[in-house]
Amino acid sequence: MMAMRRLMVLGLGLMAASATAQTTPVATPSPVAVSTPAVPAAAPLPRVAIVTAAGRIVIELETQKAPATAANFLRYVDQRRLDGVSFYRDVKVAERFGFVQFGVMGDPKRILPPVKHEPTTLTGLKHFEGTISLARLAPGTGRGDFTISVGDQFGLDANPTQPGDNLGYATFGRVVEGMDVILAIFNAPVSPTATLLGTFKGEVPVAPVKVLTARRVPSGK
Repeated sequence: MMAMRRLMVLGLGLMAASATAQTTPVATPSPVAVSTPAVPAAAPLPRVAIVTAAGRIVIELETQKAPATAANFLRYVDQRRLDGVSFYRDVKVAERFGFVQFGVMGDPKRILPPVKHEPTTLTGLKHFEGTISLARLAPGTGRGDFTISVGDQFGLDANPTQPGDNLGYATFGRVVEGMDVILAIFNAPVSPTATLLGTFKGEVPVAPVKVLTARRVPSGK
């Protein structure tokens, strides 16, 4: 009897201990803070200020999407080959639809080797108003002459569904300041008879606007 009582007491003690263990809260470890590596901010796209006799124009260059064409333009800027050139062509299809063109016009003292063609199907860019593009004849012949769109010029985009040379112009940036200056150049009077090297009749300005300087804009300005 005494042994059985001891077993019963022991059993009750074990049951109590088990109940206590089941109701005692278990400490939950604090969550460990995991640090997420900071993602570096993308470098700002370079800008170029073109100071003309009609005012200042600032262009932001798509050096990541159109690296070869943007680098070509920066070579002309950094070597100051655009200082003194003119906006020599106004193509005005409608009131606000066309483009203006400027550059070295084949001047042997200014011109650099041609650059490979980067079509819009490759870069993902499009010819919205204010787009700057590399003028060319055949693909891969573009050098130091550039157009700036007035109005959206999607007809200058590459279009593989069309026959023949369907690679369009290579756009590599856009006007971010001075579109009013572009419009003033675009709306200036043109000669009905003048040509350049026998071409561009009806598109040659009576008084071409001169580029005074073209310089990189320091970052943050």
